[in-house]
Amino acid sequence: MRRLVREVRDLTAGARPWAAGAVVVAGRGPVVAVREAAGWAVRYAAYDAEADAGVELPPAARVPMTVDTPFDLASLTKLFTSVAAVQQIERGTLGIDARVGAYLPDFHAAAAHGLTVRGLLTHTSGLRPELPLYDCADDAERLALLRAEAPVGEPGRYAYSDLNMLLLQHLLERLTGRPLDVLVHEGITRPLGMTSTRFGPCPGAAATEDQRRPWAKADRGMLRGEVHDENAWALGGVAGHAGLFSTAPDLAVFCRTLLSGGSYGPARVLGPDFVDLLLTPPGLGFAVDQPWFMGELSGNGAAGHTGFTGTSLVVDPATDTFLVLLANTVHPRRRPPDSGPRAGAGTRVRRGVR
Repeated sequence: MRRLVREVRDLTAGARPWAAGAVVVAGRGPVVAVREAAGWAVRYAAYDAEADAGVELPPAARVPMTVDTPFDLASLTKLFTSVAAVQQIERGTLGIDARVGAYLPDFHAAAAHGLTVRGLLTHTSGLRPELPLYDCADDAERLALLRAEAPVGEPGRYAYSDLNMLLLQHLLERLTGRPLDVLVHEGITRPLGMTSTRFGPCPGAAATEDQRRPWAKADRGMLRGEVHDENAWALGGVAGHAGLFSTAPDLAVFCRTLLSGGSYGPARVLGPDFVDLLLTPPGLGFAVDQPWFMGELSGNGAAGHTGFTGTSLVVDPATDTFLVLLANTVHPRRRPPDSGPRAGAGTRVRRGVR
């Protein structure tokens, strides 16, 4: 574990670090073994395209990373949307193999092609990865695009898509009559005491990207506390695929809840059978046994996810172990993804478990 901490610190060091800053929290059962922060929550004022380097803030103007720094979770949001869906399945108000069109008949393309709730949760619907909702003039145009979007891939074959979670968001909101942020707050974060987990804006969060074309899809400047994902931003910051902000200690509670069968202290958000449904291969929203970001934690049913901004979490029911690694790898700008450090951290944790 000491080596894990050293390696995470090394990831934030130097002129071109893997991330400007990072937080790692890892533990087993009720024990938190590692709780460390390194680097900077805000290091750069902008990105210099000519020099291909960040424009560093003066040391006095930088913001150091702390264990309690909130992060833009990016696609870790999908895990909360998935839990919200499985809560409805547990209550009997949603059928896992029900057709999306039964709940959203006005989403005529999804209805015509027989898309199912399971297909959305397992990314086997055939929907393309995303739509340029950020280029639409208004919400009506965005909704029209989603309603008309038909699958392009072979049904039943895995193809990761943000659109799955956007359709699931609409389905849950139609089914319950409540917006997704309320469902997540009332059904997950409030009962678990995750007071630092919410949809943005989140002014004290770690900075992400100097978001400008051509490397990004919108011209928004240096982002801090505003959702990084362009589609989630266009949708007002609350989306099924992105938009949540959280801290590593809060996510450790989320992980421990899953490892203990859906309960944490006096709170229960899911029954054990439905946690098993979430985490059993191929996973509902969760990726299962993926060594490319889990390292040696994978192989025995470990489940988790990554986020484009540099976030990740893994729960390993076989060893009752969890790992949360949050980093702002897109600060000052996005680069080709590199999950080697995530896998390395997972391997360190697995080797520390007897």
